[in-house]
Formats: sequence, structure tokens, C-alpha cells
Amino acid sequence: MRARVLNMNFLGTVSALGLAAGAAPLWAQDSELAGVEGEYLGTIELAQGKREVQTGTAIPVTVVNQDEINDRQAGTIAELVDSVPGVTVVNGTTPNGSGINIRGFGANGSYGNDQKVAIIIDGALSGSEELYRIGTQQFTDPALFREVSVIRGTVGTFEYGSGIIGGALVLETKDAADITGGEIGARFRQTLQATTNGWASSSILAWQPMETVEFLANYTVRDSDDYSDGDGNLVANTASRSDSKLVKGRFSFGDALEHSVTASWSNTYSEENSVPYDAFSGNTMFGLVNRETETNIAGLRYQWQPSGNDLIDLDVWLTYSDQTIDQEDAAGGSSALLNADHSYETTKLTAKNSMYFSTGALTHDLVAGVDIIRKERADANSAPGGVDERLAVFVVDDISIGDHWIVSPSVRAETQDLTSTDGSANYDNSALMGGLSVRYEFDNGLALFGSGAYTESMPILDDLGTPAFMTMPERSHTFEAGASYAANDVFAGGDSLAFKVNVYETRLWDVTSYTYGGRFTSSPVERVETSGVELEAGYALASGLYADLNAT
Repeated sequence: MRARVLNMNFLGTVSALGLAAGAAPLWAQDSELAGVEGEYLGTIELAQGKREVQTGTAIPVTVVNQDEINDRQAGTIAELVDSVPGVTVVNGTTPNGSGINIRGFGANGSYGNDQKVAIIIDGALSGSEELYRIGTQQFTDPALFREVSVIRGTVGTFEYGSGIIGGALVLETKDAADITGGEIGARFRQTLQATTNGWASSSILAWQPMETVEFLANYTVRDSDDYSDGDGNLVANTASRSDSKLVKGRFSFGDALEHSVTASWSNTYSEENSVPYDAFSGNTMFGLVNRETETNIAGLRYQWQPSGNDLIDLDVWLTYSDQTIDQEDAAGGSSALLNADHSYETTKLTAKNSMYFSTGALTHDLVAGVDIIRKERADANSAPGGVDERLAVFVVDDISIGDHWIVSPSVRAETQDLTSTDGSANYDNSALMGGLSVRYEFDNGLALFGSGAYTESMPILDDLGTPAFMTMPERSHTFEAGASYAANDVFAGGDSLAFKVNVYETRLWDVTSYTYGGRFTSSPVERVETSGVELEAGYALASGLYADLNAT
């Protein structure tokens, strides 16, 4: 069986006895004091948990912010999001073998990603190749990031790509202003972590010589020894070391600094010697390899946000990602699998504009944009090479009707030209995809919502080999329904309670990426159906005591 078709699991996590509070100043008008427009009355402490439940949207999304990143001290991105509802982690023996599964799609027992889960780093597509038992290749250190958003399902993903059935991870790297607080000067931050089997160091230098210019440099190294299992037995070949770097600069200009240009480059590198080829389980049946894995991501971003103009909020990203895996049979053999070197480059141009306007009783928060994507993959001993070129346009509109209704239609049109390196295979595909979500909020903080979405998963480069597997788009629809609630002063003065429950059902048909019986003696899967319930909840007291619950 090439990939696991259904993934049923239960995950419940509770984060309690934390201390967190947000402060907001309170002002009041005082007409009796001549020349004084307002009187500062003090500060209100707003109770909140570590992870805010996103009750204001129908989209099933979870945001892991900088505070949670600091507290979790995760070694990989997979570990950072493993408590998000719907997320299952394939815990490889090393960071290279880690993978992320969302609602049964993504990483599975054979591949690090079935390309139905998208990973986007600062606008760049990353870590999405389907390589046998190597993992998702997304092992960049969490210390480089300021925020990670996990979108589950399809309805909230049309801005990011097609064929996103499981969901998407949208990651944002740190800015210099996150360290300097926007103040002129230089700041240096050093973080050291130690565990019973390893250590990590993250060094960040942020410099803001003037209001319009800022720079950031980050170097993180993470080193782990072989770990022990639950019985205290040492697990061989589980040691790892990875180095991650981030360099980023931003320049703002214009009368009101409405223009900005940001350039960034990140690099992650790991070297492993005489380790099992199987990075998932560490099984040595495939043999041992010497493996070097390196990821480079470069980006150039232009933003134009003129003050007082709600019709222009332009964001243009040009990104380039280059991921290479060089490996050789540690025993000096001639195995095509063990000696396969993989290289894939993705260039992506995204231009989008956000607009806020009214048409009668309707208020629109609309995003429209275009994607141009070129992915080139080199031939490998065990995997075919080729070029995947795509052009897409997308529109997402959040329409507010009065104080209670939000209706959000979205559409994405995409074309694909897929060609093998030797020219033996060529596929032209096009698809029109879209979704609709509806949300109604009562005056008491309770909201009900529902959505439906349709997407198509285009053929992928990995399946251009002989025989060719995925020769036409797979089709999927997802339906969701749920409720959310958010209120203060529920059980005690100054407390807060929030929860969000989501029920979903997904059906995938015209299936070609999943087969039974192995790659070369396979039988097709007629359809894949998944369904589930996701719950997020948080309760916090004014004293700072809080508890978070996430369950699937």
C-alpha cells in the first residue's frame, strides 16, 4: 500500500497552571477638567491563555505565537504543532524523518508528504516532495520563526495553493523589530537549552540604525545524542545535529513609510553518517547511507500600504527554494535507492492586493492575487525528474452583513504544464476550485458556522516514472459545521472562556496517488473518505491561571 488511506486518532492535550495576562489602558472623557481631553484611569488586566482560540472565523485555524514557541522548546516544526487538533506527527528517528499529517493527509508510513498538505515559509513553498521514507524535509529549526499558523482542511487555503486537502502550515520568520521593539539601536539575544540527551543554542543579532532600516541575523545549532526508549534502552542511530541560519533586512520609504522592501535568506543543513536509509523508523533493512540534507530559501518582498486608502494593500513576493539531498551507500554498494541524490528548486511569484470597501449594506474585506510557480526536479537514480509550471489566480472575500453575518466565498483557477526531463510524459491540466463559508454570531458571544469547499490535486513530479501513476487531477470536497463561544466574566470576575468545535467530512475521488499492493503491482483505491471532530478550548482567570484543551 503506497500510503495510508485513513488515519483515525485521538489526541488530547492540556496546558495548565500557566501565568499569562494582557494589559490594556483605559481612558475616559472628563469635561470638567479644562484643557484635558481624557483622563487615564489605570490598567485593565485581560485574562488569556497561552494559545488563543480563533473564535472570530469559520476557518479551522490555530496560531502558535512567539510566546508558545518559546515555551514549548520544540526541536522540529512537527513537534511545535503536534498539539494542534487534527495534526498527527510522524516522529522520525531524526529531524530529517519527521513529518506532519493533518486530517489523515500529508506524511504517512511511506512518504514525508503526499502533497495534500502545504508548507509555506515567508511565502515560499517548502518541504513538499514525495520521497520514499526520507520525511518531509521540513527540519528548519523552530527558533527562526515568530509565528506558525495551521489551517486544517480546504476552505481557508485557496490563497496558498490547489489540492490542499489536509491543510497548510504558514510560517513567518522573525523580524528585527521583534527583537528591537521598533527602537533604534542594536540588540543581541542568546538562548541556550539543555536536555538529558542534547543541547541547542540560538543567537540573534538585531540592528535598527534608523527608523527606516532594520537587519537581523540568526544562527541556531541543535545537537542531540541517541535517545532511550520507554524501557530505558538506547535507540541506535537517533543522534542528530542541524545548523540553521537566517539573514533578513527591511527598508521602508515614502512620505509616510508606506513602501517597504524586505530581503531574506535562510539555510538549514544536516550531515548524517552510516545511518539507516529509512528516516521514519530507523529500520536497517534498506541499508545504511551517508546523507547530507540542505535547504536554502531566499525571498524578496515589496509592500505598499498607503495610509487613508482602503483599496490598496499590495503585497508582492518573489521566492526561491532549493532543497538538496546527497546520499551514498555507506557500505559502498550500488543500490539505486541508497545512492540517489535529490535536488528540487521552486521559484514562486505571488502578487496580491487586499481591499476594504462597502457596497450598500455589505462590507467587503477582499483579497485578490496571482501565483506563478515553477518547480524543477533533477533526475535521480530512484525518482524521475521534470518541470512543473503553474499559473493561478485567486479571490477571497469576507463579506460582513450587519453585525451578525459573515459570508466568505473564495475561488481559485489554476493551470498546469507538467513535463518529464526526457520528454516522455507531458500533462496539461486546469481546474476551477472554490469554497464558501457562512458564520452567524449571536449577541451573547455564541457563533454558528458551516462551509463547503472543492479542490483538485494536480499530478506531481514523483509520479512521472514508469509506470506513471498520477496522470490526472484528483478531486475532493469537504463539508464542515461547528460552533464557537467567547466571553469574559463567565464564572468569576475578569475570567475568560473560549471554545471552538468543528465537525468535518472529506471525500477524495479519481484517486491515483494511493494504491494497494505496492508500487508496481498495485490496485486502485476507489475513494478516500475521512471525517472527524476537532475541539479547542481555553479558560483563564484574572490571576493568570489558565488551561488550554485541544482534542481530535
